[in-house]
Amino acid sequence: MFANRYTALIDACTLVSVWRRNLLLSLAEAEFFRIRWSEPILTETRAALIKMARERDLDDPEGRGERAIKAMQTAFPEAMVEDFKLLGSAQFGLPDPGDEHVIAAAVKTQAQALVTENLKDFPAGILGQINIEARSADDFIADTIALEEGRAIAAVRKMRERLKRPEMSPEDFLRALEANGLLETASVLTPHLGSI
Repeated sequence: MFANRYTALIDACTLVSVWRRNLLLSLAEAEFFRIRWSEPILTETRAALIKMARERDLDDPEGRGERAIKAMQTAFPEAMVEDFKLLGSAQFGLPDPGDEHVIAAAVKTQAQALVTENLKDFPAGILGQINIEARSADDFIADTIALEEGRAIAAVRKMRERLKRPEMSPEDFLRALEANGLLETASVLTPHLGSI
């Protein structure tokens, strides 16, 4: 298994997307990598989910945000990175000082990857000095699938089959990935349409 060797800290901007979140959680559940987050990351994720639910005029925005976070914590109780505040006081030199906590948590958990949609906020020159690579979710997921396609396709199929509102055919599933900006992931999955 890969999970005992590779750790990925997932940023809030990635966790907010239901498609990115579900694919990452599905691959982590299949033990391709160890998934990690922190309380500040989950707090940002919860707030963004609540805001999105309000903007879409959905029922019970607070409950929706809380349920999503609780489901993640229940599925991955080991994912919480704690006791990194002292690291956070040592500035890494990021463009936005508000992102320092993300790197502090990644360093504390010895993550090899930071999965984020805000790549410009985590310059390679800074992260390279601490042996962490910032990756977009699309790149990270596509590369993870390519590690061991058979096992990854099974995890993706399991995720697709859990979708109930609405249920999705493999073709609809790939179209949804593309519509949500997961173009590389959809491209890697396209040759396996009959298996997903």
